[in-house]
Amino acid sequence: MKNSIKKAEILIEALPFIRNFFGKTFVIKYGGAAQVKKELRDSFAQDVVLMNFIGIKTIIVHGGGPKISTMMKKMGKNPTFVHGQRVTDQETMDIVEMVLGGLVNKEIVTLITKHGGKAAGLSGKDGRLIRAKKKTIKTVTPETGTDEIIDIGLVGEVAAVEPDILESLEKDGFIPVISPIGVGPKGETLNINADFVAAAIASSVKAEKLILLTDVPGVLDKKENVISSIRQRQIHRLIKNKTITEGMLPKIQACLNVLRNHKGKAHIIDGRVPHCLLLEIFTKTGIGTEIVHERPVCRKKGR
Repeated sequence: MKNSIKKAEILIEALPFIRNFFGKTFVIKYGGAAQVKKELRDSFAQDVVLMNFIGIKTIIVHGGGPKISTMMKKMGKNPTFVHGQRVTDQETMDIVEMVLGGLVNKEIVTLITKHGGKAAGLSGKDGRLIRAKKKTIKTVTPETGTDEIIDIGLVGEVAAVEPDILESLEKDGFIPVISPIGVGPKGETLNINADFVAAAIASSVKAEKLILLTDVPGVLDKKENVISSIRQRQIHRLIKNKTITEGMLPKIQACLNVLRNHKGKAHIIDGRVPHCLLLEIFTKTGIGTEIVHERPVCRKKGR
């Protein structure tokens, strides 16, 4: 009986969040270990389907870098990176599109469908969803101290999002699953960082939340403890004192991009935790880091 009562208490704790988020849109960037381990893939799909059934509209943006590298090696091509960005010639872009838009995307669609949801896979090329521009990297030449522009090929950044196709899918009850590929000004296909695609889509649809699944517990302080909540204006100080560094920087930048455009929240959570989405969204304490405009509320008062 005690176990049954405990389960009822958990549902009651979730009730205010279910009520508050009904009809709202969440954009979720799905990648890392959550995309690799079977038990985590299943728990992710179950979380998404549950949210959809209780009236939360979900949009999934996925990565797939390790699978791209594996496929490149199988095809006799060695992956090359500059400042963390994959150098992408036309042959590499063909592999990227095949892996992201085909293999990975359809795996996620199948997974959600298996757990009772309705999912539709697409890339940023479908319905002119993502218009992109070519991205270049600047570096300083040690010998001269001058800036040098490095061409990394068919790598892009989001120029604009046209969400009409997402609205059409939403009306029919589908969960969009999006691969981060866009169309350049000359019709060329461009590979884009999935975190920034998720942020751009979240801004375009005025999402209630952007949620980034990572392989770390969240933003950590100097003692390796998770920072539960961060105000937007605190970010610069945390970067300056090296609390936020390296791989967390682009994720923080993606979150800031959303906060600049509207009043939603951004969350960085550990995708290695089963049912991490439910734990972050429907519990009083959450499990990761939320980034907000205003002074963060006490977690005991709600996520």
